[in-house]
Amino acid sequence: MTGNAEAAPQAPRTSNPLRGALVKYCAMALVLFSVLRFVSGRGDWYRAWVYVDLMLGAQIVVGVILMRVNPDLLVERSRLQKGTKAWDQWLAPIVALAGPLAMWITAALEARWFWPPRIDLSYSVAALAVCLLGILLTAWAMVSNPFFAATVRIQDDRGQVVVDAGPYRVIRHPGYTGALAFTLATPAALGSWYALVPAVLTAAVLALRTALEDRTLQAELPGYAEYAARVKDRLLPAVW
Repeated sequence: MTGNAEAAPQAPRTSNPLRGALVKYCAMALVLFSVLRFVSGRGDWYRAWVYVDLMLGAQIVVGVILMRVNPDLLVERSRLQKGTKAWDQWLAPIVALAGPLAMWITAALEARWFWPPRIDLSYSVAALAVCLLGILLTAWAMVSNPFFAATVRIQDDRGQVVVDAGPYRVIRHPGYTGALAFTLATPAALGSWYALVPAVLTAAVLALRTALEDRTLQAELPGYAEYAARVKDRLLPAVW
């Protein structure tokens, strides 16, 4: 999504959005740990535990930063909002939940059946670094864009406009680029070859969602077509 921080109206809040976000992050980390631990049947899968800690720590840091710079975005992202495109009600859960779960379960099953990991530790360390870079890029996009919603919708209720600040100067959907890097690096981070299959499928859905969102913005968000004419690349610089 695109937007301008100065244009975002301040919606009234009846509770601390950071508290709700932290509860959600911890619940997600607990689900992730449970899947990896109990499906794999292993307590010595240290790559997995580092991966879980990385995800939880990064989410908490990003949540705290957003609470300081744009707490209304935490509220926006806390639930399915009215006006979400019908197609994204199907695609968003695949990218955010079904795809990651498939990767984690596949990696955990490989850890159970083919232990020890068949990917060298050095590759897992490099992949964890890529995961972190993907998280940082997505976080930069969220900080730069107060309309970085969890689902695709035109946010007329929040005064959405086009932004070309931060990473949006280079690519039109930097949050998706970060998510793509995180997704494709996850199998190697966990030491799993088989998890590449659901990772590639999830990345394909992510690319489809990028194309559909870009088409929606060009058709419905004033000024976006002109922005797209200036910033040519949607997801990968000099590629697409």
